Amino acid sequence: MTVRVVIIGGGTGGTLSANRLRRRFGEDQMAITVVDQDNRHVYQPGLLFVPFGLTHVEDIVRSRVRQLHKGIEFVDAAVDRVDIASDQVFLEGGEALPYDVLVVASGASLVLEETEGLTGAGWMEKVFTFYTPEGAAALEAALSRFDGGRVVVNVVDMPIKCPVAPLEFCFLADWYFHERGIRDRVELTYVTPLDGAFTKPVASEHLGGMLKERNVELVTEFNTCLVDGEKGRLLSYDDRELAFDLAVVVPLHGGAEYVGRSPGLGDELNFVPTDERTLQAKAAPNIFVIGDASDLSASKAGSVTHFEGETLVENVARHLDGEPLVEGFDGHANCFVETGFHKALLIDFNYDQEPVEGHYPGAVGLPLLKESRLNHFAKLLFQSVYWHGLLPGREIPAVGAAMPTAGKRLDTPTRKE
Repeated sequence: MTVRVVIIGGGTGGTLSANRLRRRFGEDQMAITVVDQDNRHVYQPGLLFVPFGLTHVEDIVRSRVRQLHKGIEFVDAAVDRVDIASDQVFLEGGEALPYDVLVVASGASLVLEETEGLTGAGWMEKVFTFYTPEGAAALEAALSRFDGGRVVVNVVDMPIKCPVAPLEFCFLADWYFHERGIRDRVELTYVTPLDGAFTKPVASEHLGGMLKERNVELVTEFNTCLVDGEKGRLLSYDDRELAFDLAVVVPLHGGAEYVGRSPGLGDELNFVPTDERTLQAKAAPNIFVIGDASDLSASKAGSVTHFEGETLVENVARHLDGEPLVEGFDGHANCFVETGFHKALLIDFNYDQEPVEGHYPGAVGLPLLKESRLNHFAKLLFQSVYWHGLLPGREIPAVGAAMPTAGKRLDTPTRKE
């Protein structure tokens, strides 16, 4: 009997899951169908570089179909809902896709309408986001014309995709305006709902210090309730106001809309409640979740999705064999943080361990929590690794799913249960 696997989402998680499952199971054992609403696979880390002219949208978008191994079916259609009771995915046109195993890999979406005024007056004129290809391209044009004033980078709320990206934008903007010779005419401000620069205390202190060194103002615990593009101001729920000449906004994120139309599948933000170690959905034993679609406390970053892939495929196999699932995912995440001037730093952490100094992936390797040109070049190289290693489901040498401890200075507090 051929097992029917439906994967909702043809992004990072959906593609690598499909390819890893195809490598493990032959076509006579498993029929794999990937569903997505378009055929455009975006290399999302590249969006950060578009506003500064370091890459272009056409260089980071490829066909979803071409990233899938032979024998994997791709359905170009939007999902209407999932019927957990009947094990079926219903498409917007009414077609039903029955499944024996469902993998939810539909990522996180920008919920623009939840912030008053965001897409009103000034949208794509002096209020932008670089979290979409269209927004990143429009912001590139706006920055090229910008000759002075206050640039505000505003995170509306957490969680967001790639939590370090807004900080990277500040660092790259500092470099960009220096390169143009107008840094002294630009006031940079980073506005966050957090009580520090980042979610992890050790990294937050380090990154906050870097903002200060670059003369980037840090405004914390600012919960944006209104973006007023006409008057150029942000308002918070506690009545604070911040003026801007150009705003770069990271909107509220939520899960895919179809999740909200699927009784029992998601939470109030349309993320799918998921076991943090096994990646099995809490809605049903034959549903698994990978990447940004889950409600896990792990970062919504591409590296996390990569590390989840090994556990997800193993547990799909164990579920089909009636065996206990492995608690194989430890929340491992690592992020290259572009800091401008051809340098970057690297952070590596998991559910329990804070980012610390040392090296990755072992005693000899990339420096952690330190700026270096080596980290910058590694981040640039990762785009090739992404297309040719990560998405095809290949094992990447020395980069395993579990967070390595070798080479780290493990003398900082761990999470208390």
